[in-house]
Amino acid sequence: MAAVRPLPAPGHMGVDYEERVDFDRLRRYRWGRAQEALRGSECGAFLLFDFYNIRYTTQTWIGGALGDKMTRYALLTREADAPWLWDFGSAVRHHQLYSRWLPEENCRPGMLGMRGAVAPSAGLMESAIRELKGLLEDAGMADAPVGVDIVEPAFLFEMQRQGLTVVDCQQLMLDARQIKSRDEIMLLTQAAAMVDGVYQDIVDVLKPGIRENQIVALANKRLYEMGSDQVEAVNAISGERCNPHPHNFTDRLIRPGDQAFFDIIHSFNGYRTCYYRTFNVGSATAVQRDAYTKAREWMDASIQMIKPGVTTDQVAAVWPAATEFGFANELAAFGLQFGHGLGLGLHERPIISRLNSMAEPVELQEGMVFALETYCPATDGFSAARIEEEVVVTADGPQILTLFPAQELFVANAY
Repeated sequence: MAAVRPLPAPGHMGVDYEERVDFDRLRRYRWGRAQEALRGSECGAFLLFDFYNIRYTTQTWIGGALGDKMTRYALLTREADAPWLWDFGSAVRHHQLYSRWLPEENCRPGMLGMRGAVAPSAGLMESAIRELKGLLEDAGMADAPVGVDIVEPAFLFEMQRQGLTVVDCQQLMLDARQIKSRDEIMLLTQAAAMVDGVYQDIVDVLKPGIRENQIVALANKRLYEMGSDQVEAVNAISGERCNPHPHNFTDRLIRPGDQAFFDIIHSFNGYRTCYYRTFNVGSATAVQRDAYTKAREWMDASIQMIKPGVTTDQVAAVWPAATEFGFANELAAFGLQFGHGLGLGLHERPIISRLNSMAEPVELQEGMVFALETYCPATDGFSAARIEEEVVVTADGPQILTLFPAQELFVANAY
């Protein structure tokens, strides 16, 4: 049987001699998926505040600082060829100049209060909803429910006061986003390839005397140099901090014999990584190696399950129960034996764990992309191993995006 070709990570530039990411095709795919979700629902329109839903449907991005301020929003109606987008200040004029797939009149200034910094009594929300109602009336959808993904309570109450019926559309948008196109998969592959390189940089400097936060700084610098558009987080955990897993970093000094693991979360053209690797510093004990071997066995068992038609409860079942590695229940251990979709958001569908998948399994489909994570505490009481692999579901089984070596415990700068 012929070997499966690796998924391409061709680089950052568009060229005339290879087919790379086709951004027009990407925009059409994402808009089509969102419109299909809307037309299959009871809603006459979707009103979107979720930063990732806005990027998915409008193909715009203005930076992370404004992503959680609840002042950007987009409106999709059933028969429209493009969304309306309300954005922050001069970003509107920039979209009109450079985001030409959006009609100029559909790019509008918006300001709702910056998560309450301007009180609702100022009337910004009231006037914004009147404008939205006018667009819904023009579209013949004034009496149909409006699907909203996330919303400030004051905005929701004002929508209801003005007579709009509000329903949830976040579930529909997450369903739309879970099957990735070939362009999305190429962007996810490129994002992972960038982290491959950062891990080489990390093992080169992972020596006694370097601090966790210095490694975080190195990872941020290298990723931005390579073209990342957002480094969302870098976890750096070492030595006695490995167990229990704190999900952060400090200024702790790396010491000889430490077990250390890192998680690098960044995005390239919006598409994210979640990519753990565990190393030892100079040397490793037998119990540290044993913990890594178990974490790898659990990882490999879950990867072997990945193919279309398998359900997420079947994947979660190959991981140990929470009580088998020191936790009282699955809620307390959530996120340690875990899978989560990757795309424009860090945690998309499917979410795979014993906490939720046994009660409500989801069928794996070709085109899903997700990360699988395992964690094994060592019997010394403080070391632990953490591994994560990003996986694409294909008709032929899983393809792995995360390629930095992880089959065996990597001892950096061995003595």
